[in-house]
Amino acid sequence: MRKSRRSLPPLNALRAFEVSGRRLSFRAAADELGVTQGAVAQQVRALEEHLGLALFQRHPRGLQLTLSGAAYLADLTRAFDTLAEATGRLLVRPDTVTISVTPTVAAKLLIPRLGDLQAMLPDVELRTVASEALSDFERDQVDIAVRLTRPPFAADLEAQLLFRQDLVAVASPQLVGNAALPLSMEQLRSLPLLHDAQGHWATFLKTSGKLPGAVFNQTTLALDAAVAGQGVALACKAFVATDLATGRLVQVADAGTLGADFYLVRKRSVPARASVEAVWDWCLHRLLLPQDLATRAI
Repeated sequence: MRKSRRSLPPLNALRAFEVSGRRLSFRAAADELGVTQGAVAQQVRALEEHLGLALFQRHPRGLQLTLSGAAYLADLTRAFDTLAEATGRLLVRPDTVTISVTPTVAAKLLIPRLGDLQAMLPDVELRTVASEALSDFERDQVDIAVRLTRPPFAADLEAQLLFRQDLVAVASPQLVGNAALPLSMEQLRSLPLLHDAQGHWATFLKTSGKLPGAVFNQTTLALDAAVAGQGVALACKAFVATDLATGRLVQVADAGTLGADFYLVRKRSVPARASVEAVWDWCLHRLLLPQDLATRAI
């Protein structure tokens, strides 16, 4: 039956024996441990009493390990080496930066560019919190957030415009066929509409009535449905830039710019770590495709 770890000898006594066994001298062990020679000898005697056997033969010119002591020393040295290696691995873990984004920002902008971030910042470990809920910087330990908002901002927040919320209506090329673009309002109403939690279709089509069509709780799901040819979706142009560039989607109408835009936000009261500063700069310069950097202009 395995003994409880609580029955182990005191750690200080084990350490005193391990160093003494390597150095074969209580004096040398005391110098390494930064204690007195008497304290080391006392710890070793206490360990021998605890175990009920002798670990050293004591001679005027130094120490000699007994057979039991030599075997025990080999095992203890491996154990202390394992502890040292585990502690070393812990201390050299990558610096973690936590960023809070919406699921659509994560899926359409951040995740496709993670390889670029890792190549540019190999020592940074990015932790992504993707949620529609507004994260709290302190409670959720968030370093940076991408938020759909508008000025003015609280005095304790630093915010920089990431990109404008320019809305476009998009659909698969197969859905619109040979129709001339942009589509008219009447043509749009005749096609299946894909709705998300933002609910921008009613504003764009200037109607207060309920509009038919599939409803999704996230914009990225509505866009996936649009790519699959199931209807027309409304989304920020930055989210569909790649699909437009590759031809998976086509822009069928321009829905205009809304009042709120996407900002990069962080706390002013917290001195920025170098890793946070690096991720902040990366987001500003690399989160958008080069052709979409114009969407940041005011």
